[in-house]
Amino acid sequence: MTSSLSLGRYAGIKVQIHWTFWFLILFIVILVYSQEGTFSDVIWSTGFILALFVCVVLHEFGHALTARSYGIGTRSITLLPIGGVASLKEVPEDPRAEFMVAIAGPAVNVVIAIILYIFVPVETFLEKDPETLQEELTGITANNFMFYLFAANVALVLFNMLPAFPLDGGRVLRALLSVRMGRVRATQAAAALGKFLALTFFLIGIFYNLILALIAVFIYFGAESENVMVMQLNLLKGYIVRDAMITRFTVIRPDQTLNDVIDNILMGTDRNFVVADEYGARGILLMEDLTEAIQTKGRHAPVSHVMDTNFKTLNPFDPLTNAYRELRSGSKNFFPVLEGNKLVGVIDIDNINEFLRFRASLDY
Repeated sequence: MTSSLSLGRYAGIKVQIHWTFWFLILFIVILVYSQEGTFSDVIWSTGFILALFVCVVLHEFGHALTARSYGIGTRSITLLPIGGVASLKEVPEDPRAEFMVAIAGPAVNVVIAIILYIFVPVETFLEKDPETLQEELTGITANNFMFYLFAANVALVLFNMLPAFPLDGGRVLRALLSVRMGRVRATQAAAALGKFLALTFFLIGIFYNLILALIAVFIYFGAESENVMVMQLNLLKGYIVRDAMITRFTVIRPDQTLNDVIDNILMGTDRNFVVADEYGARGILLMEDLTEAIQTKGRHAPVSHVMDTNFKTLNPFDPLTNAYRELRSGSKNFFPVLEGNKLVGVIDIDNINEFLRFRASLDY
């Protein structure tokens, strides 16, 4: 069972809704009814959230399509209760490219806000006295729906441009700092500011707005994760897959049984296996898939019936940074290494982490 509902592909990019998004809709429904709202109020409020998230999707397409212009693909755009995420295949390291990709999302919301401003009588709302305005904006209705959408897009621009890494503003800040400080130091500075602002938001949020506190947690750990990743990539620069790959590994034949795989696990240290014959690699069998395979196929089922044939391979001369990104970003963290058709090694995220620990100890 997938954790996300696919909405299809647009411009070649998969758009999906994470299952937690539906908690936001449920929260809105409960909130409206708790304030003695009607079914009509629920419809308008839910419709507003959906319209707002259309704007969020367009925001993420701004990032994705700008990244594409720099040769960077996007795996998917995912809607979460706290916003959207465009999963780029890699983060642009060139400061100019990062600046343009980061600024593109908020720029889309600026364009949406300008279009709405043309058609929405914003001045009419703002010219009203505070009491009348508060009364008219108590709930979302047909009369104020578009004004709320305009205000929400303005808020999205202002919030996303806060210099709190990993928000867009934080990435813009890193891009600007990278010109003078270098990427590693720029990331450290932007992440430090992001974590400081996140702690500030969290303290405010726990007293006044729990959603703000939740966003603060996302910002804090996002900043820390990006900082660690950039430092690790810096340690891996100049190395190739051959420098870190495992060369002592067990190869399973397609005609062996799952029982044979169990024996290999119990007798050795291998947990993931390449399935190969005299013609080369035919698939992989991961430890995490073995239990389900035994339950559905039985212990004596041939490996060829359960192996994963949709697997990625690496070349021993590929940059180790590329392998690291692939291992971190995908659902599979185990790749065969082929030189031509010859299987020369395997690599997984644990082995790269061990390589990183040794590199870090040597550098310090």
